Amino acid sequence: MSKPVILPAWQRPHWQPSDEEILLQFYVFGNFGTGRPPMQDYGSDGLPHGVEMTSYHHNALRQWEGYPLKGGLGRMLKEDAAEAYKLALDAPQVLVIRGRIKDSQATGYLRDTFGVMAALLDVGGTAIFDPQIVSLLDADAWRRRYLIADGAPTRNHLLIMRDGEDQLGRSWVHTRGMRKFGRPDISLRNVPDRDIDRAGQLCERLADLQALGAHFADGQSLEAEGLPDLIAKLGGDLEHPDFNNTYVEFHWPD
Repeated sequence: MSKPVILPAWQRPHWQPSDEEILLQFYVFGNFGTGRPPMQDYGSDGLPHGVEMTSYHHNALRQWEGYPLKGGLGRMLKEDAAEAYKLALDAPQVLVIRGRIKDSQATGYLRDTFGVMAALLDVGGTAIFDPQIVSLLDADAWRRRYLIADGAPTRNHLLIMRDGEDQLGRSWVHTRGMRKFGRPDISLRNVPDRDIDRAGQLCERLADLQALGAHFADGQSLEAEGLPDLIAKLGGDLEHPDFNNTYVEFHWPD
């Protein structure tokens, strides 16, 4: 059992009411007992309204079309996290946590959900898969990433990627995972190789702003030190192949 950590629920000072939704989805693999998980040790009041947990015998999920441990995704997870993959594959039970909730001016929903998952690891959980950031972690790795006294930084909840653009020497820097905060993912196009680190830092700052509730309007100008103003372009939807989310995109100047 891990040492309990009271997870914080930070306020979102830039938050304004909107129609945006927060989406959460996680798979917790393990062999769970019948006792109540000690979620109160992590400051959790239980899963927030709108988020549900369903228990499955692992074998019942193996033929499911969306089963994450098979096919190309399964091969990638096995290559990236072999030990966690084996623990997940051998687990007799899977708890699927998922739901949508209204945009919120504080992150109590995240504290409560992560507190439940932390407690599940204390009563037989062995690995957690986060499909939004394509991350499979064993229990110890998950605790190191998320059980942080002052709260895990926004960066820990996201996947930040770099892909080559058609133009030589230019890259696309973008995120996955901002749905956990009910916000668009970040997309920075046309980034020159010399500015990759700078673009990654800007990505993190923009993600932090949105996690604190900020919105970007289509056509909004963004000032970045040493660059001409970047102009926001909104797009995407939950079916978008790169994000499974909406996005806010900025084009790096030539």
